[in-house]
Amino acid sequence: MAFSDIVSMMKERVGKADPSKAKGINATFQFELSGDEPGTFHLNVADEKVDLVEGASEKPDVTILMDSEDFKDMQEGKLSSTSAFMAGKLKIKGDMSLAMKLQSITGQ
Repeated sequence: MAFSDIVSMMKERVGKADPSKAKGINATFQFELSGDEPGTFHLNVADEKVDLVEGASEKPDVTILMDSEDFKDMQEGKLSSTSAFMAGKLKIKGDMSLAMKLQSITGQ
């Protein structure tokens, strides 16, 4: 699976998410993927709207670092974000409380 496929999968998930779950959240969540399909994208969340942007943000509030294969497994429901975090497969830089809200925004 190419990085562009990973981004497409995330765009689809964000498109299906309930916008009301993003109410009151104004933040940028950056994803930095390593491994076989490295790349960076971020989600801008504001006014109950979530936009996925390819590339890095200048000032993300939260940065999620993980291997592209683990991220793909998480998207496909084979790996939970909690399990990934506990196993050290998902690392978070920045505001941990915002990171916890990401799950409800994206439905993961």
